Amino acid sequence: MTGEIKTKLETLTAEDPLGRTGDDDPWRDFRDIELLDFNLAFQFRHSLGKTSRFFQELENRRLMATKCPTCGKVWMPPRPLCPDDHAITEWVELPGTGTVAVATSSAYTLTSQGGDVALVVGYVTLDGASTALFGQIRNAGDPDELTEGTPMKVVWTDDPVDHPMQLFWFEPA
Repeated sequence: MTGEIKTKLETLTAEDPLGRTGDDDPWRDFRDIELLDFNLAFQFRHSLGKTSRFFQELENRRLMATKCPTCGKVWMPPRPLCPDDHAITEWVELPGTGTVAVATSSAYTLTSQGGDVALVVGYVTLDGASTALFGQIRNAGDPDELTEGTPMKVVWTDDPVDHPMQLFWFEPA
């Protein structure tokens, strides 16, 4: 007896983009594609650990990084220990300005549920930091124009959020 898949939309057969068929197609046994439509929802509780101050200070509109007292590197996102020297780091505040290291767009993420508007994300090196912070980029126009070195600024929300990382995003300065 065969069970019914309630979320199954259809089964498709993908063609080889190079036009290969039969024994010439190395992917011939993997061309049938089943398309499902289901919601993915989950909830979990987690501790933000030794870097909790970073998240707490976001509520105060402050970007806190950590600095190694030995080598002087400023880690953003913060790290309790310097990965290079294994020294306990110290908290430092960074300004809300920086530059794009790399950016890209995605039409689908677990939280966006897809849609017509692409979600733009990237790594931004904040002024004073030795490393880059990943975050959402808004109001940037064409994401292909977000090249390395594009000046950015942090923008804060006034709306309630579910996670501290949703309190801010980056925009072109």
